[in-house]
Amino acid sequence: MKYVFTLIIGFYSVITFAQSVELDKVTLDELKEKYNATDSSSVAIVLDKKGKTYFKYYYNAGFVSFTQIAIKIKIYKKEGLAYANFEIPYYTGYKYLENDYVTIKKAFTYNLVEGKIEKTKVTNESKFIDKVNENWSIKKLSFPNVKVGSVIEINYELRTENLRELPDFQFQYSIPVAKAEYCTEIPEFYIYKGILTGYVDVKREEFLENTSLSYDNEYKHTMNMSYRQIRTVYKAQNIKALQNEQYVNNISNYFCKVKHELETIRMPEETPKNIAKSWEDIAKSIYEEKAFGVELEKFNYFVNDLKVILKEADTDEQKLSKVFNYVKSRMNWNGYYGYYTRKGVELAYEEKTGNVAEINLILVSMLKLAGLKANPVVLSTRDNGLALFPNQSFLNYVIAQVKVNDTSYLLDATNKLSSTEVLPIRALNFKGRSIDKNGTSEEIDLMPKSNSKHIVNVMALIKPEGILSGKIREQYFDYNAFIFRDKYNGVAKESYLDMLEKKYQSVEVVDYEVQNSNELTKPILENYSFTSSNNVSLLGDKMYVDPLLFFSMTINPFKQETREYPVDFVYPHQEKYNISFTIPEGYIVESIPLPKAVAMPDNIGNFKYNISNTGNQIQLLFSLDINQAIMEPEYYAFLKNFYKEIISKQAEKIILKKS
Repeated sequence: MKYVFTLIIGFYSVITFAQSVELDKVTLDELKEKYNATDSSSVAIVLDKKGKTYFKYYYNAGFVSFTQIAIKIKIYKKEGLAYANFEIPYYTGYKYLENDYVTIKKAFTYNLVEGKIEKTKVTNESKFIDKVNENWSIKKLSFPNVKVGSVIEINYELRTENLRELPDFQFQYSIPVAKAEYCTEIPEFYIYKGILTGYVDVKREEFLENTSLSYDNEYKHTMNMSYRQIRTVYKAQNIKALQNEQYVNNISNYFCKVKHELETIRMPEETPKNIAKSWEDIAKSIYEEKAFGVELEKFNYFVNDLKVILKEADTDEQKLSKVFNYVKSRMNWNGYYGYYTRKGVELAYEEKTGNVAEINLILVSMLKLAGLKANPVVLSTRDNGLALFPNQSFLNYVIAQVKVNDTSYLLDATNKLSSTEVLPIRALNFKGRSIDKNGTSEEIDLMPKSNSKHIVNVMALIKPEGILSGKIREQYFDYNAFIFRDKYNGVAKESYLDMLEKKYQSVEVVDYEVQNSNELTKPILENYSFTSSNNVSLLGDKMYVDPLLFFSMTINPFKQETREYPVDFVYPHQEKYNISFTIPEGYIVESIPLPKAVAMPDNIGNFKYNISNTGNQIQLLFSLDINQAIMEPEYYAFLKNFYKEIISKQAEKIILKKS
């Protein structure tokens, strides 16, 4: 990450009035522009973005922060029309503070009509609010009359009484940004830690100013307040797009942004108060909440059920399994995240439905009463992003941790397909924090360690007319089995076979059966017969056969020259193929590909390709191991070349010749 901080300290005198952030007016040249000169492939561009965070004082509420954002976007291609559906997320999860709220100051679409600028206003009918979960909502705008060539402009303001964090200002997007500027004006009473994320060259200037403001007191008399404020300006220009690619958990984690965390409050004639918390502080704070710690101490509502559950459980492993499976079976997740209960564990248990906290805190309580060492683990989900510093408001999920005979298990009872070895994918987001009753906290690695396997065995017969037929047996283990069940359990057999045949192209599948769909401790087993007309080419007296049939990889998922953010495979995995061919009578093997083995540095991945011929039999063994779920950007060049080698090897043919 790059940081360019230029510090200029000076004294200025200002008087605080109504704040306003304005952009330059939309021009004819902007509307006439057909493409971006520096990135002709871009579907749109942020022509300008400005932001300002400032504070107002209210007699009853004290200081309140306001963040105003103005942004202007040019649409170049039809794919860029998606930017005309604008979203403004805001936090609604405060328990004691007034929620953030959004005010749209103006929003327009601009078009070039007969050489003149036509301006269309966004009306109230085009604005609505969507509740994402218990903690977040989104105000959405749909810009009218948007087409290729349009420019859209929006100016909005976000108010919050939560001063622990200021709203993020985002410099970078998946489209280029011509220029962006952000300013904060923070009273000297509040000291924030500024964190710049990403890989953009952002310049920073800082000033110390004398300022004053007016407010009405309880008697409606106007009062004046003078103080100093720290004014900080961040600027960047010609910001390249951060392109999304395969194997990234959440691209927004890696955009260049400015974040602010409140470290200290130092009011006049008062001892400075440290606000920035450690994870231990946060753990203690969460546990002390009634909607968390108190709920964990309730047992009476399930005691009788637990006695029945544990009747035939003799070992701790059996207790763990029986309690976990019971909670999964009884409880139904309502789709809401959160680490605080809403209606409480007792009512959730009675109604057999609840949010993440209610279900998994019931699980923790049951495990504890069963005599096991269990604690809740709070985390941020994959779609919620990463907590870059100890940050309570960023957490949005809770699971259970239980230790049995020096083995630690992570459990989530919200998904009926999860197991003691497999969490739902949404929870696999780097690190979580376990919380003990005594207020201590421990970092928990959420990422799987062992490779989830996908093993394919094929017996194939090559017919003289170039048709392949045979039988296939596929086995899916651990996370591969979880994903299979999540996608296909409940899908009609005919529909699944249609999907399978479309996936493999020119393949007919018959005699299909699947085993262990609901036996979570066992691998998924698929058995089917196939006929393929697309994997053998006839040319003269020769046959050219694809050794990996329709399982071959043909496109490299890594296309960028460089990558500035990690590659996220979600979990370590292994692909293994054992394919046996019987060649047709009247043919002999002219050539087969040579064996090959390639390993990446630090054993983060490898593949092995071995093929042999005995009589009329050809045997192929191919394995691909990705041994690490997350790979840092410095491995990207190796990874890109690694997959290039795989694709090149898999493209080689078995050549048969008429004898």
